[in-house]
Amino acid sequence: MKIKHFFLKDAFLAGFIITFFLVLSASCATKPAVKETRIGVYLTDRSRFFLLPPDGIEKPLDMAQFLSISYRGMNFFCNAWVYADKNGMDIVMFNDLGASMAELSYKNGSVDYSSGVLPQALKPEYIIADFQLCFYDPLLLSRALEECSLFFEAQDHFRRIYMRSGIRGRKLIIEITKTPGVIKIENHLRGYAYTLEGDFE
Repeated sequence: MKIKHFFLKDAFLAGFIITFFLVLSASCATKPAVKETRIGVYLTDRSRFFLLPPDGIEKPLDMAQFLSISYRGMNFFCNAWVYADKNGMDIVMFNDLGASMAELSYKNGSVDYSSGVLPQALKPEYIIADFQLCFYDPLLLSRALEECSLFFEAQDHFRRIYMRSGIRGRKLIIEITKTPGVIKIENHLRGYAYTLEGDFE
């Protein structure tokens, strides 16, 4: 009975993650006219953010994190181990029993993703993009976001990304709040939020 319980639990978690990331990637359906070798994601329907090289990280990470996602009234929780430095990034997501649910790697300009639970159709570059918005050098982020006509604002405890709205206006689309043990990402444009808990000091 316990085995069945955990199987159903993992199936629910997998379904939630599938829904979350497939809807997120599907909402960015605009395609570039010219083939681009760099890996990019659409932060808005027209603004394509290209992933930065790994050496843009502010400081190395080698730590456990607790991840919670909120999307359209649904909530998902899991554990992850994150290792990231100037050479690349590795993320392993695992369930309460310690069994791996997914593995994600970003090195040498390429993204590798594997999972026995989640589908290959899930687009991991969106996870990497949010990770970079949280942990990468603000100056590099500002330049990269300016390339795709977005505005970046950063202080000690928050980061904000704006899109153009009207002739001179700006609209807040992504807000990141950073405290010693918690980082919260709110994507106001796509309607999701998630929280990372760990020892970020």
